[in-house]
Amino acid sequence: MNRKFVHWAAVNFRWPNFTAEDLYSMNKVLNERDMPPLWVVRDMTRHLKLLRRKKDVLLPTKRGREFLVNPQAFFDLVATDYLYSYVHVTDRQEDVQARLRWWRMFLNLLNIKAREGCTPLDVVKILNPDFAPLSDTEMTLEAWELKSDIQYGVLRRLCWLGLLYEARDGLTLLQDGVFHKTPLWSACLQLGSDTQSDIGVH
Repeated sequence: MNRKFVHWAAVNFRWPNFTAEDLYSMNKVLNERDMPPLWVVRDMTRHLKLLRRKKDVLLPTKRGREFLVNPQAFFDLVATDYLYSYVHVTDRQEDVQARLRWWRMFLNLLNIKAREGCTPLDVVKILNPDFAPLSDTEMTLEAWELKSDIQYGVLRRLCWLGLLYEARDGLTLLQDGVFHKTPLWSACLQLGSDTQSDIGVH
């Protein structure tokens, strides 16, 4: 994508951890590869047929114009595709498909644990109680793959949809924040765990 567009997107999109301030602290100029959220936007607009290319210009399709007039009407479609079927360039298709059968459990677990806030390592300890006695450093080493899958395959997707937010005040780039539900969560989701105070994972 054109650098001017990447700059515009960085300034206007306000993606968590990918604000213009974050991005320009690491790069003097921004290319498409420097802003992974743009890859998702490009891929989803193509997949959902919201844009078409005419020479070197992207134009909205009829469906794209409907989206621009009433984006709320498309939220269920976009969210469902993004959570359940979108394969990011950093993902493997098998991982996305394997995660499909776990989404209900992830959503119910986070529905309870993100009320007060939880970290990726908190979720790892719930999913694999054998990790619970380990220190955070040991867990990060022992459960790296599971933690990464939860952080990028589940939590980040829910954040980018606006259903969760990560509190990061005072943290470095490498530290994990605490994830909380946004008001959009309860507006969009009705889950079996809505009335539960805790969750058991079997």
